[in-house]
Amino acid sequence: MNAGLPSILAHVGAVPPPDRVNFALPRSVTLPRVSFVVPTLNEAENLPWLLPRIPDWAHEVIIVDGRSTDDTVAVARRLREDVKVVMEPRRGKGAALQAGFRAATGDIIVMLDADGSMVPEEAIVFVSALLAGADLVKGSRFIQGAGTDDMSLFRMFGNRGLTLFVRLLYGGWFSDLCYGYMAFWAKHVATLDCDCDGFEIETLINVRALKNHLNIVEVASFEAPRISGESHLRAIPDGWRVLKTIVRERVHQQHRPSAAACEDGGQARCES
Repeated sequence: MNAGLPSILAHVGAVPPPDRVNFALPRSVTLPRVSFVVPTLNEAENLPWLLPRIPDWAHEVIIVDGRSTDDTVAVARRLREDVKVVMEPRRGKGAALQAGFRAATGDIIVMLDADGSMVPEEAIVFVSALLAGADLVKGSRFIQGAGTDDMSLFRMFGNRGLTLFVRLLYGGWFSDLCYGYMAFWAKHVATLDCDCDGFEIETLINVRALKNHLNIVEVASFEAPRISGESHLRAIPDGWRVLKTIVRERVHQQHRPSAAACEDGGQARCES
């Protein structure tokens, strides 16, 4: 029926449509190896929601435990036969993440909480930003398309104040400082040189990324309420640790060894 369309268009002086362009993507896109690092502490009831939703393209899933009193590790192994379990006896989220970073073998590291507040399917957005040229990608709950159902007004004001303080001291345009959904190229582990044990590790990573002039991108992320159990975050004590971290990094900015120094013999100290 459309055989005469070109002649009709020519008769009325119209320009014929261009040939169809094939926008089909290849059936398989090769991604870098992505390691998901998940610190856990008594999260047995939350892992059945989390682990099955981690994308199939994950290179590895690393559970860092060592202090749980429930069957978190057994549940993780039952849900994913390929899960890598790292036992870390030190207390704190920062200590767990350090152990996970050391164990990771992927090109990209994704930090993911185990309580069900972070959506694993969002990880592709973080990885895409890295592939587009970012060095570190951080989630934000306060930009268009983001949100949170798990933050009190008190914590929201505290996070806002700390975020503005970092912007004042270090520059940048962060909209959310104290959120742990992040991804970065594994080659930057030495540059970030994480050496704190608590929840302040998220702030430390952000500040050291700024100090080392990494290309940082924020992406929208939604924070849901914890599925089960109690949060291990203590707003005032942990907020105080975050503030001390911000000030300490500023005061000692000229006295820390560089990433190159770590690689030239200081690696043991950097990984402690």
